[in-house]
Amino acid sequence: MDSDLFSGRRAERFAQLLDEANGGRRHHVRSRADGELTALVEVGRRLTVERPTVEVDAEFRTGLRAMLVATAEREGVTATTGAGAATGGLGALLPAITGRRARARGAILVGVAAGAIALSGISAASENALPGDALYGMKRSTERAQLALASSDISRGQLFLDFARTRLDEAATVRDDRLGFSAVLDDMDADTRQGVRLLTTVAAQRSDPTALDAVDTFLAGQRRVVSGLLARPDHADRDRTHRSLALLDAARRRTDALRETIACGLPAPTASDTLGPAPTTCPGDR
Repeated sequence: MDSDLFSGRRAERFAQLLDEANGGRRHHVRSRADGELTALVEVGRRLTVERPTVEVDAEFRTGLRAMLVATAEREGVTATTGAGAATGGLGALLPAITGRRARARGAILVGVAAGAIALSGISAASENALPGDALYGMKRSTERAQLALASSDISRGQLFLDFARTRLDEAATVRDDRLGFSAVLDDMDADTRQGVRLLTTVAAQRSDPTALDAVDTFLAGQRRVVSGLLARPDHADRDRTHRSLALLDAARRRTDALRETIACGLPAPTASDTLGPAPTTCPGDR
């Protein structure tokens, strides 16, 4: 799979998806990158439809402009070079490029901008949104964009664990609503599994337990907060909470077993499940 989010093929496909999202003609093609790119297109669409009232500071605006200009020059969007191209504004960079090439390369700039904005002003506007709030969909779209922009499985795994923490914060605000509470915990557990699976896989493949440290730190803090929910008199669903605790305990057993497998020098396990590699028993433990 092409790991460069803004490669030529992906940029052109991104341009097509942007066209469709804005009412343009449908392109009867499919790409393996659609899942990742659709998240960024959704962020771009929401930027237009639900423009947040957030003031982006001057330092960020200057940095974003510099990044876009540098990207344009590197990708060959600019028709000139030197000081004139750097100071003439983005509008001066595009006239010499037309048709399909302009849309594809322009999508690179849009993608960079969408990713940067998703991690700044949009996050600021929606980071405290809760399920049912108008900006909650924006918050979740921003999270998907962050995953699409992540550069490695370690980064993606850590993001999923961060999102699981966020879902737990949201669950703590749900009172006397069993369906809403259960739905948030379902999302939290899904993020937990994804994050644990990515990080345990990295640890097993590299025979290096470092990635497991992040998992164990997450599990300790998460279990403490989830357990605290049970003590609340207005707690929505105790049985559902116990299922989330069981998942955290299973993940901790998995990291402990993987540490033992790595310590005794066994090869990476070939079997796996929703929590990642299923380790074999060290010879001395049989």
